[in-house]
Amino acid sequence: MELRRDVIVRAAVLADELGYGFFSVAEGWGLDSTILLAELAVATRRITLVAGVLSVWSRSPATIAMTTATLHRLSGGRFVLGLGASSRQLVEGWHDIGYERPAARLRSVTSRVRALLDGERVALSAVPGARALRLGQPPVPELPIWLAATGERTVGAAADLADGWYPLYLRRDRVCELGASMNARRAAARPITVAAGPFAVVDPDVTAARAAAAACTAVYLAAMGDSYPRVLAGQGLAAEVELVRSTRTVPGEAQILLDEFTAYGTAAMVRERLERWDAAVDVTMVGLPPGLPWPRIEATIRAAAPLA
Repeated sequence: MELRRDVIVRAAVLADELGYGFFSVAEGWGLDSTILLAELAVATRRITLVAGVLSVWSRSPATIAMTTATLHRLSGGRFVLGLGASSRQLVEGWHDIGYERPAARLRSVTSRVRALLDGERVALSAVPGARALRLGQPPVPELPIWLAATGERTVGAAADLADGWYPLYLRRDRVCELGASMNARRAAARPITVAAGPFAVVDPDVTAARAAAAACTAVYLAAMGDSYPRVLAGQGLAAEVELVRSTRTVPGEAQILLDEFTAYGTAAMVRERLERWDAAVDVTMVGLPPGLPWPRIEATIRAAAPLA
């Protein structure tokens, strides 16, 4: 949700230099992430770029497939398509589309995009008599698709269709449990890549770092609709979520939310917390809260960098 384009580019270039495996760009109702990803494809050399994530409501499957194939070519094959069912507030309040059966929408759009990237003709439904077209670029069947999913039905879609799984606000033990279940469900298929992690802020002033992590947490739980609060409530954190939603901050009584889903403080403190995620996932994602001053961003990226 960061709105400073220059800061996003600067962060991606630094992550590329430091040996990170992936750089993910979110999208809400501000910047168009696909345009930013095109710029990053030119500005970086090695790092894999991730659309983290595109809403399955905001673009047609054909548009998503065109964008994906284009970013694949621009980046020299360094692109991962991330798709998600988004939230009721964003879909209805920004795109003016009814938020109905989101898991079915995620499954349908993912299947259609995959088919188009594989070189198949578009599946027509509204105008079945039209001449169905293929993507006017070379097929890219090997391009990974990651799905953002936390609910039972969307997790099921990820297990069936995705190359990677991108959960948010699931506790580490729950991530491990579901990841194992998803891979068991896939039988002989390639194991799913599990990519998750905390929002992170490095600052030698631990109180200031906590305040930044708490502010980000409060926005997600109090101003982003009911999806994340419902997910957390289902994991035994209903009382803590209600405190955050009523106070628009994270009081001491809700500290467990920061302990579970953020990493803040000195560089050493943040590295120690990230190690907990390293043991639980395939790719540890380091979330940068929007609006941080550049020195905090740089310090966080450097502290969390992969060890040589």
